[in-house]
Amino acid sequence: MIGWIVDFFFHMLRLLARLLRRAFSWLGWPFQALRRWYARRGWILRTTVAGVVLLFLGLYGYFFWQTQIWHGFDPDYVRAYGLEGRGVSAGEQVAATGDAGARTCGRSAITDVAADLTDFNVNENAWITSMLLYKLGFFGLDWDDTPFFDNKASFQRGVNQTVRRTAVELVDALGRVRGTSQIDSDLQKARENIQFSEDAWYFGLNPFGPKTPTPSFYRTAITSLRSFNDRLERCEAVFDARADNLIQFLDRVANDLGSTSAILRERSENYNAGWFDTRADDRFWFAYGQLYGYYGMLHAARADFEDVVAQRSLESLWETTEDQFRAALDITPAIVSNGREAGWIMPTHLATMGFYILRVRSNLVELRQVLDR
Repeated sequence: MIGWIVDFFFHMLRLLARLLRRAFSWLGWPFQALRRWYARRGWILRTTVAGVVLLFLGLYGYFFWQTQIWHGFDPDYVRAYGLEGRGVSAGEQVAATGDAGARTCGRSAITDVAADLTDFNVNENAWITSMLLYKLGFFGLDWDDTPFFDNKASFQRGVNQTVRRTAVELVDALGRVRGTSQIDSDLQKARENIQFSEDAWYFGLNPFGPKTPTPSFYRTAITSLRSFNDRLERCEAVFDARADNLIQFLDRVANDLGSTSAILRERSENYNAGWFDTRADDRFWFAYGQLYGYYGMLHAARADFEDVVAQRSLESLWETTEDQFRAALDITPAIVSNGREAGWIMPTHLATMGFYILRVRSNLVELRQVLDR
């Protein structure tokens, strides 16, 4: 009996080995045929083919490096600004010094953070979404539809969403007196450039012809944002740090996060493939990028609206809200899973991220209600 069992398992192992050999042979025959074809060609053609292969290997090596290495990523990046107790709101005159009485006004921390986040996206790191190999996809399949090489791109788009939203508020309200004065030209340029398509490369089909790539537009936006802040520091620009502008800014942030929460909920409720949901990581890292960006924006807003926060005694509630943002940034799973909420094998990272977003949004709504009393 035991001998029969041993023979059976040996037979199964031999069968498995034979199947594997055939499978590898079937998978390898195109490469074998290509090798034979290559060996029969002339040295000019072989050199050309080898150069093309090396070029693609180099491009994919660079692509792999840029998508996997996150330069400058730091969930505690707000500490570097040292905004605690700055003592002056954005646009508020600090002093008049020298015989000429040159004035100095408070810089906008919101504008600094917006410029720095964009710099982090396109200068400290490569902008993944407009890279050629990202646009080509995986054998024609969009990288967002695969579990590979798209996490950083989604994160960057989430961060960029916060800058886009903030740029609109800077132009429409914060960089004008009561929203009725002339639009600041630097802020207008920044908004136009940061709103540019996220996936433009040096050449496009629609319209056909050469193009300016996305990172170039975003770098121009950085220059415009910093130019505005330099003029603001010289008291040559306006930052309207009123309570109603802060209320509107918090409303816009809360609404933006609410939209993302709805996207997470839809994916979590209708797709429960666990680790095999290839779109779950896109949704997760986009939301993470938004929280990463808005964490800095909220921290900066407290400094820019310092007088308003102090007058309304918002310090404790504001700190709690920032703590909620920071807590959400601790969720960095190696593999994003979209399992059932009642499941016990595969976790549900989308539902977890949605919970943190709703908790943050609830705090923002509470801040807004206190300000509106």
